[in-house]
Amino acid sequence: MVSKADKKSQVPENDIYDQVIDLARRRGFVWPSSECYGSVAGFIDYGPLGTLLKRRIENLWRQFYVVSEGYYEIECPTIGQEAIYIASGHVGGFADKMCQCPACEEYLRADHVAEAHNVPDASVLNAAELQKAICGLPCPACGEKLENIEVFAFNLMFQTSIGPGSQRKGYLRPETAQGIFVDFGRLLRFYRDRLPFGTVQIGKSYRNEISPRQGMIRLREFTQAEAEIFVHPEEKNHPNFSRYADYSFPLFSYQQQQAGGEARVYTMKDAVAQGVIANEYVAYYLALTHDLLTTIGVKPEKLRFRQHLPDERAHYAEDCWDAEIRSERFGWVETVGIADRTDYDLNAHAEESGDSFTVYIQFAEPKRERRKVISANMGVLGPQYRGKAKAIADALATVTPGPDGATVTVDGEEYFVPSHLFEISEQDVDVRGTDVRPHVIEPSYGIDRMIYAVLEHSFDEEDVDGEVRKVMRFPFRIAPVQVAVLPLMARDGLDTIAREITHTLHGHEILAEYDDSGAIGRRYRRQDEVGTPLAITVDYDTKEDQTVTLRERDSMKQVRVKITDLPLLISGLIKGQKTFLDISS
Repeated sequence: MVSKADKKSQVPENDIYDQVIDLARRRGFVWPSSECYGSVAGFIDYGPLGTLLKRRIENLWRQFYVVSEGYYEIECPTIGQEAIYIASGHVGGFADKMCQCPACEEYLRADHVAEAHNVPDASVLNAAELQKAICGLPCPACGEKLENIEVFAFNLMFQTSIGPGSQRKGYLRPETAQGIFVDFGRLLRFYRDRLPFGTVQIGKSYRNEISPRQGMIRLREFTQAEAEIFVHPEEKNHPNFSRYADYSFPLFSYQQQQAGGEARVYTMKDAVAQGVIANEYVAYYLALTHDLLTTIGVKPEKLRFRQHLPDERAHYAEDCWDAEIRSERFGWVETVGIADRTDYDLNAHAEESGDSFTVYIQFAEPKRERRKVISANMGVLGPQYRGKAKAIADALATVTPGPDGATVTVDGEEYFVPSHLFEISEQDVDVRGTDVRPHVIEPSYGIDRMIYAVLEHSFDEEDVDGEVRKVMRFPFRIAPVQVAVLPLMARDGLDTIAREITHTLHGHEILAEYDDSGAIGRRYRRQDEVGTPLAITVDYDTKEDQTVTLRERDSMKQVRVKITDLPLLISGLIKGQKTFLDISS
């Protein structure tokens, strides 16, 4: 959402939001969903070019996390049984404070109404305080005063039934993370029972937002890309920290926010050393996120990392930061969250499920410790508990008994074992290892918000020969169409050569679009507007010397190159291995 530090932002006079959205709709990036039936707020369709853009951004994210970091990807169902979300806290606490306008009957986020009128700390006020704060304020939907209203909690999860007859309650997942947490045991075995390890997931999540009014910024169905990195609680020095130790960018710490200051530029090693960032793991993924966001086209001067204030940070989190991207319409928008969630999630699932959610860490050398040892009297225990006796005896060894006995759980049933059925003694034992419940470092990305930021930051207009040229300056790596192939004329064999070039580029996994519709200048402008970084023009000289004109979108410079050189040349430009200046100078 929009940052707490920027609630007073107003829409500027030269806001480009409408221009960006108009282009996105005309050119097939983003459309209102089910438009023919009347669109519903909070849902969008990605058109042909938008889907390509989204996939390229997702795959670049995978390049950073799966290929470079070595964190394998999994895919979990988007519907989960209720127990998952009871453990995670979503059933009991995943709610927004809502009210209904008595005039237009529109449902409203009460804290958003308050924040729009500069009510301090609106997000942490309780229902009664919010009700008092917004009473008499105008409804953002109809303008009438909000009087005689009630503020109440509204759970944001979409509920469903699993199987016929509503036998089992389920929910559409509100985040992808829980699927990774509940798979922890199998993931631990996959990673050979060693810490640290990480797993990622990209997929749909669902939140039944009360009144989404911010286009792609607030959706009811959205795409998340999350990484869950499981680390030893006492070992939070990242093994590859040197990669980003000297990487610098603006950090807006909670102390600077409270003092009314501005974001300051830190290197990651200095931020950790000065205690601005809690540990190297958090710092590493702040830097990696900055690297990724600027790679996809977010302007560095419109990107900062804001630390959660004490009253908004989860009680269990050791540290939490938001990557915020500046939008002309919406101000600073939270786009990525990076948090050290400690062992909260694994603890919650262990308590609810009964599984351990721990890792056995073997010591380099056994440690001699004096411990209390519980020894069951099997001569009495056996006849009394029969087939359960061995399991009960094993369970006794793991509990702390009371003065009268001990309660153990075997196969889901509780058994009380009186104290006369076992003996407690102290012995010196060799301890070869210990069970550890890992801490979780979580970078969580909102893909749709990233896409909107890229659309806004890439949009540009300039005067060219007395005409306005609209251009999407996408980085080459994420441009939906990578090269346009344009015959000067759709005759005299030029079209045949252009189609052969297009087919050849497809064979090299380059997305090339053949276009012979309209004058060549109009085609250039059309490709500029959808962000195609390169254009190949086939003209009459091509038939003589087997060369074509290669044009770059941003500079509009042109150079003649051989047809046979095109695949390798274009591939190198797309991957950033060379620049257009390298081949045009």
